[in-house]
Amino acid sequence: MNETEFLAAIRCLATDPAARGFADDAAVLGDLVLTHDMIVEGVHFLPDDPPEDVAWKLAAVNLSDLAAKGAEPVGCLLGYTLGAAAWNARFVAGLREVLARHAMPLLGGDTVRANGPRSFGLTAIGRAARAPSRDGARAGDALYVTGTIGRAGIGLQLLKDGNAGPEIDAYRRPQPRLAEGRALAPLVHAMMDVSDGLLIDAKRMADASGLAVSIDLAAVPVSGDPLDAVVAGDDYELLFAVPTDATLPVPSTRIGHFEEGLGLSLTKAGIAVPLPPSLGWLHG
Repeated sequence: MNETEFLAAIRCLATDPAARGFADDAAVLGDLVLTHDMIVEGVHFLPDDPPEDVAWKLAAVNLSDLAAKGAEPVGCLLGYTLGAAAWNARFVAGLREVLARHAMPLLGGDTVRANGPRSFGLTAIGRAARAPSRDGARAGDALYVTGTIGRAGIGLQLLKDGNAGPEIDAYRRPQPRLAEGRALAPLVHAMMDVSDGLLIDAKRMADASGLAVSIDLAAVPVSGDPLDAVVAGDDYELLFAVPTDATLPVPSTRIGHFEEGLGLSLTKAGIAVPLPPSLGWLHG
């Protein structure tokens, strides 16, 4: 059973409206936004990554989900697998830095010991006047993305190859787009963050909205090879749907549009481009 099949199996348990049918990045309970992400050694971070960076990434990927809902951080709960004393101390130093940077206090959590690869979880809590879902795109909407896609993928490859480069920070220390999310939330029809790859996440937004989405590969702001960039993941930029005549309050790039139908299509300068074998990251 892969990730998609497991989520389908437990969706029947998510009956409270706050769960949004398990079809969103976060739960929304009144004006509270709640999200939980885990990172696993050897999957989301490398075994020799600095503990300070592991802590940063754990908090940042959850803060990115709050950003996609236009939420202001309120606090968080930590699930921590204990390691060596020095590693634990460095993790705490990194966690202190990222939580202070984004004004998100630690409220509680749990610690365990385990054999094998370590995993860490964090539940982030935020507050938003309006928390856009990923299922609200409308036919005719334009698709936009903030920032640049592909830098984290390049950073991961540099690390695997034993090389250095500025893109490594993009992989180890993603920057959640909290201010941009708050500015965009009142305007967008749908919004989510790009975590598993631009193509797979755009398709998820289209599927949730019951629409087709077309992306112009030539328009996507990328680092490196465009086809590698749009499937790499770990970018944590914001992907959103708005009317074509919307005036946007943050720098962003129009990369596609939604229309009646289903599925994802790619073009480059008006010419159809075959979809790559994998659209992005899937567990299992």
